[in-house]
Amino acid sequence: MTGLREVLAPFVDGGAVPGAVALVDRAGQVEVAAVGSADAEGTSPMVRDSIFRIASLTKPVTAAAVMMLVEEGRCALDDPVAPWLPELASPVVVRTPGSPVDDVVPAARQVTVFDLLTFRAGIGFPGDFSLPAVAPLFGELRQGPPRPQEVPAPDAWMRALSRIPLLHQPGEAWLYDTCSDVLGVLVARVSGRPLPAFLEERVFDPLGMADTGFEVPAADLGRFTSQYRQAGGGLELVDPPGGQWSSAPAFPSGGGGLVSTVDDVAAFCRMLLAGGALDGGRGRILTEGSVQRMTTDWLTPDQRAGAEPFLEGQGWGFGGSVDVLPRDPWNVQGRYGWIGGTGTAAHITPLTGTVAVLLTQVELSGPAAPEVMRAFWTYAARPDRAA
Repeated sequence: MTGLREVLAPFVDGGAVPGAVALVDRAGQVEVAAVGSADAEGTSPMVRDSIFRIASLTKPVTAAAVMMLVEEGRCALDDPVAPWLPELASPVVVRTPGSPVDDVVPAARQVTVFDLLTFRAGIGFPGDFSLPAVAPLFGELRQGPPRPQEVPAPDAWMRALSRIPLLHQPGEAWLYDTCSDVLGVLVARVSGRPLPAFLEERVFDPLGMADTGFEVPAADLGRFTSQYRQAGGGLELVDPPGGQWSSAPAFPSGGGGLVSTVDDVAAFCRMLLAGGALDGGRGRILTEGSVQRMTTDWLTPDQRAGAEPFLEGQGWGFGGSVDVLPRDPWNVQGRYGWIGGTGTAAHITPLTGTVAVLLTQVELSGPAAPEVMRAFWTYAARPDRAA
């Protein structure tokens, strides 16, 4: 019977990725495979505890942190964010999505915590990157593939954000990415603690996620994979182990800044699958209600349709997509999770009790998931997969 290693190996042998580490946990039956190398030269074999830049797999973690603060009554889902993010107190909106950045009207209402969690705050990327109001996201906010050492500190970043008009009225449309970075700043300001410190105390330590953070300590750089992009028919080095993540960033990105391992990501996923509970009755990270809100699709049909090409018919919860249609072999209704632009993916499927995590080190060439992810999802969804 074909196993996980056999599913991944052709993508390494064919040069699509130098290596990969994957985990499938189906109701406690766990299979892990580490294939290929941590670098394109093949000098360092991939191992189970190899460390990866997980990019947008950071988003569900940040959403969970927000829900902790909601549970504690320090903010509410329907609260305007202006008390903590005064830079968003009086937003303006471009008259139409294609209007120049100086052709604006006042926002019809204030941006709320719920708007940010559902990516409907009017901030972020549409399918058309050529719109005038999109350019400042790349230029002033340094959005795009994560480059943590190139982004200004949170207060300066928020000042830059305040000068950029919203692309849509709050609540109107789903836009990708930027809301999670805003949520990271919100967590820090509401809690009064830097985002890395909050996540370490409230999420990583309780879950035993010892290799997850916004930088890689010098002692662990030997396990840190190199990062690549496809270029000229081959792989081009983007970031070596001693590069962008070897020191703490000025801006800890709640949208894409974390590094982690397959077992650490799986620990977070298992917590969600358990409704927020820790293993062994050791308490909770979140209430069941908070997890249910995170994993519920909040989009209207029109908003889902407008989210192409980032979403392929899925809905959106807090920090991740929610499968609502069995369009593809791996789409089991209710599957929650997301993919990272650095070549990562993590999902839970409550219906089958499945956790599926895939970590590679080649950046996506666009919003669509690459073939290695699709092959992995198909395998993870098989009821007869090898154990």
